[in-house]
Amino acid sequence: MAIILDGKKVSNQIYTELKNKIDNEKIKAKLAVIHIGDDEPSKIYIRNKNKVCKQLGIDFVEYKFESSITENELISLITKLNKDSSISGILLQNPLPSTIDAKKVFNIINPKKDVDGFNPINIGKLVIGDPLFIPCTPDGIIKLLEYYNINIEGKKVVILGRSNIVGKPLVQCLLNKNATITICHSKTQNLKSETKQADILISAVGKPKFIKQDWIKKDTIIIDVGINRDSNGEICGDIDFENVKEKASYITPVPGGIGPMTIAMLMQNTIIAATINKQ
Repeated sequence: MAIILDGKKVSNQIYTELKNKIDNEKIKAKLAVIHIGDDEPSKIYIRNKNKVCKQLGIDFVEYKFESSITENELISLITKLNKDSSISGILLQNPLPSTIDAKKVFNIINPKKDVDGFNPINIGKLVIGDPLFIPCTPDGIIKLLEYYNINIEGKKVVILGRSNIVGKPLVQCLLNKNATITICHSKTQNLKSETKQADILISAVGKPKFIKQDWIKKDTIIIDVGINRDSNGEICGDIDFENVKEKASYITPVPGGIGPMTIAMLMQNTIIAATINKQ
């Protein structure tokens, strides 16, 4: 039976440390979140972020727009927030409408306010091992493994998914910890044979209960980044949790695993940004 990697417990400990830092150093932080459209998971994420900001004493401001917002209007807002000295961090909530060039607008965000870590300058600094802001989900995965004293060095890690948000930056985070990495995607052949070799399997494909017990070897460490709805409308991950937990050594639940860690890393990045931008 696998040990549960409790992201909620670990994130609460991080919040305690951040609150002490904010209070002791009298840090004033303000997070600006830009939210476009009516994506339901995005609404949930933003509510959760707002709630944690209030707990920590971080000011929170949301800029909400319909999907019809033009690219130029969005760039104009980001440029204004870049110049606003009261704003510590800027978060542009994914997904964006297809009418907006995501690469272009993320390039506009000031790298020192880019608390999501998606600006090419921040991605480049991560690649060379000198990160300023690390994308929140990959950073949360590393922090969770470290909390449970799970050694990454020399381990064979298989990642399912190559998105710019999780898969690609996660490769760099793991390389910086001396892991050996295979990244799989929709064109990978013999996917099951790849997952069965993993010491650590990380799934971010967005397919409910996709990974079954016979896809892993005994005592694999399982990190489930997926947030889906099953046939009963219940929230679930990419992993068939109830069956896989019998064979894995460690496993993250959904919800309560990587989701809370992602928000915790966002709060940590926001405090770093507040410190940087005060100088």
